[in-house]
Amino acid sequence: MKAPQKTSKGRPDFLLLIMTLILVGFGLVMVFSASSSVAVVSAGMNFDALYFTKRQFIFAGLGVFMMFFIMNIPFRRFKKLQILFFIPVIIMLILVPIIAPEINGARSWFGYAGLGIQPTEFAKIALIVYLGALISKKGEKFRDFKRGLLPVLIIIAFICGLIMLQPDLGAVIVIAGSAGMMIWASGAKLKHLLLTLLGGTAILTPIVTYSILTNPTAWNYRIARFTAFLDPIGNAQNSAWQLVSSLQAFGHGGFIGAGFGESIQKLHYLKYPYSDFIFAVIAEELGFIGAALFLIFMIIFLWRGFIVAVRCPDQFGMLTGIGIVSLIAFQAFINIGGVSGAIPLTGVTLPFISYGGSSILAMLMGMGILLSISREYYQVMDKTTITSTTTKKTTVPID
Repeated sequence: MKAPQKTSKGRPDFLLLIMTLILVGFGLVMVFSASSSVAVVSAGMNFDALYFTKRQFIFAGLGVFMMFFIMNIPFRRFKKLQILFFIPVIIMLILVPIIAPEINGARSWFGYAGLGIQPTEFAKIALIVYLGALISKKGEKFRDFKRGLLPVLIIIAFICGLIMLQPDLGAVIVIAGSAGMMIWASGAKLKHLLLTLLGGTAILTPIVTYSILTNPTAWNYRIARFTAFLDPIGNAQNSAWQLVSSLQAFGHGGFIGAGFGESIQKLHYLKYPYSDFIFAVIAEELGFIGAALFLIFMIIFLWRGFIVAVRCPDQFGMLTGIGIVSLIAFQAFINIGGVSGAIPLTGVTLPFISYGGSSILAMLMGMGILLSISREYYQVMDKTTITSTTTKKTTVPID
């Protein structure tokens, strides 16, 4: 009897794939709910209630296409080709503070014909893949500080420095957190990590001090906004206005919610209800029950992604997968923690949910890489199953 043919590549993790599509779909629904009341009364948006939804749908569709395309590429190819993506991202990060228009005190976007691209979102994915390739290439040398960890830290510091020129503190925190998880997962020595922390503090302290002394007005505003969560009611008329509006949304939602589309705070109280503060709209319209179910779903999603990453027998795949999952986890934590008043507001989007073409496109590209990594585990499992089945069928019992 002819033996079954071996598959060239394993199947992707369908549970993770389906959960990703559910998040994207839910995000489109909430972007419509959070943005329609703003867009329908705006002449600049053609009085179109679907203005933001249609744009998000286009980028989500492109992102889903890219996810399916990337997940069918063997993930080891990204290790060889990562520099082709990493270099253009660095060039864009260098150019964006110079030629990008200033929006809300930052230069983060390249815009054309009403559409924009935010290089920082793609830099997050590019850096994770680059670090995965660099650390795995070093192997045991990575445990040596000068030859292993130090070059990696220089790369991270360089990218974070370029992003701070915009400036975008939230993105820097997310990148540093996800990169730190990759370094920890790679087996770096604890004393090296502590040395890095102390060294980074020693370097940043005089830089920040000099910046505060030379531009005290800008830093007073940033510090006031950053610390507003400590006393939002006392700062309700200035730096904590957005946070107070967000907390009012939580309160209005109560246990069961005000109902889909019935948010009050999205009616020009929250500045960006469809972007940074979309979780506040979720909590107001769907209530504690809806927000809790969303958080549970997100935790299961992240846990599944973590399982996919650690199952990969290849170090590059494992580290890259952990980096992608950590990126999503840190960004979700910072967004939700900020709008709920648990931590300072830093202005990052909620992955897969918030409005933002660059954000959802980059996140779905990252998920494409993670799903490609998941194929490695199932390829091994499928081969094991085929071998076991073939052995059983060809074994002849001895009398």
